Amino acid sequence: MSVLNRRSTLKALMAGLLAAKSLPVHAAEEGFTSLFDGKDLTGWVKPASEDCSFSVEDGAIVGRTNGKLKKNEFLCTPKAYGDFVLKAKVKLRNGNSGIQFRSARADDGAVAGPQADVADGYWGLLYEERRRGILERYPKEEAEKLIKNGDWNEFRIEAKGKHVRIFINGTKVIDRKDEAFEAKGIIALQVHVGPAMEVSYKDIEIKETN
Repeated sequence: MSVLNRRSTLKALMAGLLAAKSLPVHAAEEGFTSLFDGKDLTGWVKPASEDCSFSVEDGAIVGRTNGKLKKNEFLCTPKAYGDFVLKAKVKLRNGNSGIQFRSARADDGAVAGPQADVADGYWGLLYEERRRGILERYPKEEAEKLIKNGDWNEFRIEAKGKHVRIFINGTKVIDRKDEAFEAKGIIALQVHVGPAMEVSYKDIEIKETN
């Protein structure tokens, strides 16, 4: 191979590597839009508290606390969503987290609304943050059988009018019609008061159906 050809080949390889690096970590399923590109938190509203952090590591959003939080904090979408299908993968190291939806963010960063719980002992639970508390739960022992401890678990949340269904790793754990559900609201990822904790999220994508 000539020197010229070797140079051309090297340029092509470098161009390919650069193009690969520019690709998102996860390509959204057809009809879905990625809410997280695997690279940074562009498009999300971060909490102001210095006692928690949200960062991007190895293509995932990692939420951490130092054990000094005064209230639950959230990484939020600025946009409110009405009817939708939301998919996300979550890995809990320890502590308590959750996926808020049809929720409202206050000026101090507090979020109120329904949440798909992410916590040992609370998997398969629908909780309403800063409102009515526990709304419905899948049998605890059965929910725990669905969970891959220390690994990624797939959530699917479907909201249509006043009807919400939640699936964990393909199993339906919540099926609730509730006239008190708001018509639309933000999506948010929670870090919780209490001992220092860590949770990771990735492959977050949504399909609006209204």
